[in-house]
Amino acid sequence: MSSTISRNTVGVSIRAASKFYGSFRALDVINLDVAPGEFVSILGPSGSGKTTLLGILGGFVQPTAGSIFLGERDITFEPPHKRDIGIVFQNYALFPHMNVAENVTFPLRARRMPKSEWPARLKSALDMVELGGFGERKIHELSGGQRQRVALARAMIFEPRLILMDEPLSALDKQLRETMQIELKHLHRKLAATMIYVTHDQREALTMSDRVAVMNKGQLIQVDTPERLHDHPADAFVAGFIGEATLLPVRRIDDRSVDLDGTPLISARPVPADAELFLAVHSEKLTIVADAMPGMANVLSGLVTETLYQGESIRIFLELDRGARLSLRVPSNHQGRSQIKAPGERIAVAIHPDDTIVVPNVR
Repeated sequence: MSSTISRNTVGVSIRAASKFYGSFRALDVINLDVAPGEFVSILGPSGSGKTTLLGILGGFVQPTAGSIFLGERDITFEPPHKRDIGIVFQNYALFPHMNVAENVTFPLRARRMPKSEWPARLKSALDMVELGGFGERKIHELSGGQRQRVALARAMIFEPRLILMDEPLSALDKQLRETMQIELKHLHRKLAATMIYVTHDQREALTMSDRVAVMNKGQLIQVDTPERLHDHPADAFVAGFIGEATLLPVRRIDDRSVDLDGTPLISARPVPADAELFLAVHSEKLTIVADAMPGMANVLSGLVTETLYQGESIRIFLELDRGARLSLRVPSNHQGRSQIKAPGERIAVAIHPDDTIVVPNVR
């Protein structure tokens, strides 16, 4: 198994894929190109269509319309076992009566690969996921993180052209899940494999992905890098779904400024010309202003309503003078704690023009 992109690694093209169940459109004309060796996450709330899309890629769901290409090969109607796709399921789908080695080599047996190749492939796969020497272990003897790695090794052992992952970390506790996110990211770099990862966890998607495809109601809303998705959302749905943002209705003044209940806000980026606009306020991008003056641009003031200590940071909730509510975060170090106001006290916060994000309503 190579640590660089091999000739076996290919991209994926989804062309106008749709899936109807009667009159219900689970997928509505999806177009997406994934480059060879790219890690793309499909992100969306429950019912957005992401699992249906993964099912179509894996061959478990037949599209009503459209095509799926693996490299130059049309695999739209090929059965799953002929697609050369490795899949890691949410529940890992390991065989409890088999040991680790038997589980991992199962795809080789199913594909009738020569047994002479098995030992080298097994060693390479287990070493890749740092489970060397675990071949004789029983599944019930493994931790949740180790089982997840066995499932990954099984998906990789036959060097598939594409690896699909269906929320494989959702059953793990928070600390282990975050550790495995970093390990998966590092593993992807080692393999340089094409990976498509389905999740409903936006932090998980932002942490691991080269690009993230956001879905809602069976449609792809935006496909972008994690940074651009967070800082340049396409509309109010993406802005509200990605990050910790509050959406406040604003009125357009010109192509670089808006009005929020009488407070002018200058944006470093073009303001959309849509009739219905929202300011997306990320809590971590607000700063407390000690000497705010009435009428200052990009400064909002109001009353503190609540503070919540959350370990690494403190979240402060406030009600603006015209009734709108938002929150900001300060670090829980000495400097951060010194800025906190008690509930009922006034506070002013500033938002930098670079962080003044104005988006249209959901189109």
